[in-house]
Amino acid sequence: MWRPAVLARRAFVNRVVANQSFHGLHNHVSTNQILAPVSSFASSFRYYSNWVSSKSCLRQTTRLFSSNPSSVSEESIENDNKDTVFSVSFESDEGSSVFDGIEDNLPADNGSDFGGNKVVMEDDEKGVEVKELDLEKLESVLSLLQSSGVIDVSIESNLEEIRLNLNEEFVVRVLETPYIPGENLISFFKWVLKKPEFSVTNRAVELLVTAICIEGRNVYALWDLVKEIGEKEKGILSAEILNDMIGLLSRLGKGKAAFEIFNKFGELGCAPNADTYYFTIEALSRRSIYDWASTVCEKMLNADMLPKGAEKVGKIVSFLCKGSKTKDAHLVYLSAKEKNINLPVSSIKFLISYLCRKDESVKLAIDMLDEFPEKEWKHAIKSFSYVINGLCRAKEVTGENIEEAKNLLVKMIDAGPPPGNAVFNTVINALSKKGEMGEARKLLKVMEGRGLKPDVYTYSVIMSGYTKGGEMEEARKILDEAKKKHSKLSPVTYHTIIRGYCKLEQYEKALELLGEMEEYGVQPNADEYNKFIQSLCLKALDWTTAEKLLEDMKENGMHLNAITKGLVRAVKELEQEEVGTNEVMTTA
Repeated sequence: MWRPAVLARRAFVNRVVANQSFHGLHNHVSTNQILAPVSSFASSFRYYSNWVSSKSCLRQTTRLFSSNPSSVSEESIENDNKDTVFSVSFESDEGSSVFDGIEDNLPADNGSDFGGNKVVMEDDEKGVEVKELDLEKLESVLSLLQSSGVIDVSIESNLEEIRLNLNEEFVVRVLETPYIPGENLISFFKWVLKKPEFSVTNRAVELLVTAICIEGRNVYALWDLVKEIGEKEKGILSAEILNDMIGLLSRLGKGKAAFEIFNKFGELGCAPNADTYYFTIEALSRRSIYDWASTVCEKMLNADMLPKGAEKVGKIVSFLCKGSKTKDAHLVYLSAKEKNINLPVSSIKFLISYLCRKDESVKLAIDMLDEFPEKEWKHAIKSFSYVINGLCRAKEVTGENIEEAKNLLVKMIDAGPPPGNAVFNTVINALSKKGEMGEARKLLKVMEGRGLKPDVYTYSVIMSGYTKGGEMEEARKILDEAKKKHSKLSPVTYHTIIRGYCKLEQYEKALELLGEMEEYGVQPNADEYNKFIQSLCLKALDWTTAEKLLEDMKENGMHLNAITKGLVRAVKELEQEEVGTNEVMTTA
């Protein structure tokens, strides 16, 4: 398989140098096929390699040349840039030889020797460095390395037998060849490093890393080799080489190994760049190692090296948010803002939602809303809702928080996005808890004015605010209004007022409302009965009414807990003892 390719390469280069007629491929190259202009020996060799790989002739048959070679006629034409372009056509002509007359008529050119199976690659710019490639030996090496299941010792011993004259160009050709197993490439490179005539270069190491990264395996063996090279040869490795390895480890889910490479940059004489930080944070976040990712992020910000592209910066923000590192994520957002990097809207929304989960960071989310892209403003209903919920959900809702929530709600009403019931209910609930019932009622009217129908929850939170203030008449008015708007109320709606009556020890009104619940098809639950009976026993000492409620529970299939039952019996016995004592005292 390799012998025809070697001969073909030699013939191609000879033809460019000597500009001689030659006999060539049989029926595999279309007539009048045009080859690209060639200006140097090195470029001609590379062009031919690419040209052969793009053709099907080497894959269709094991023989590159026909047993019945063709006579070739050729003529040179010129393109717009006056470069010579070869046009080749073929006609069958028995008895001709494939390389008939080529080698015998080669003129000497700058001392280049194209005899045998060697190709001399001269550096045209310097005119000094000469690189010799032995194509037969290259063929042998590639054939050996492309074999599968070969152990390291066998590879090294076979390489010794080939007796190679190593140079960078030869090693590069091997590393650029596809379909060589990664472990064989690593073994070959280790063997090459032992040879005194070969000096390792950045180019060679970069090609090795690229080949292994494409394959996606043997990454740990590669890292051991690269680390060894970096420790022995300063200035060989680059950030790009190490970044490729970190990126591969990230794809493989090896976050700790990626972090190890990141920490070795200084020792290996490399300076991290923006991609280094991005790939490392990505690798750590994929393994949920967010504390280390936060450390890398801090170093990235101190070095002022955000990755290029808003998409990558947005991903870093999302990674940190998922790890609850919202403050770090916000610092990345601020740094991007200073550099006029517009993050994806999805990343901004994601950050806002996580900032609103903690009371101390809600204010940061408010500032981000003010900077929200105008074209996305009307589609940011969730972001506004997160902020309003965060302001009203705080453990200690302050008047300042409520005022901020109201201002945001007004902004939504005026400019969008249009608020729904959930946003109104959140603010009304906060106002009711603070006892600002007048403001809560105003918002209720605003809801109705915007065509929204207040739900049962809306009326319930307003009633709760009134009952906490002891304004039971106002609470009953809200209840009556809710009955008109909704055919069926929830048990919570009634429980709110019943408990308010119990606190004021207005048990008759509470019992009346309990009966009204059943008329409207709302069944009191066991918990409601339990609390009501406890209030009757502890405050009113009314065990008689408590026992009636107990009977109602049994009829409805509910059971009172043992503690409350014991409480009813205790109050009953206490009253009976008191009655008995009074009778004895009266008789005496």
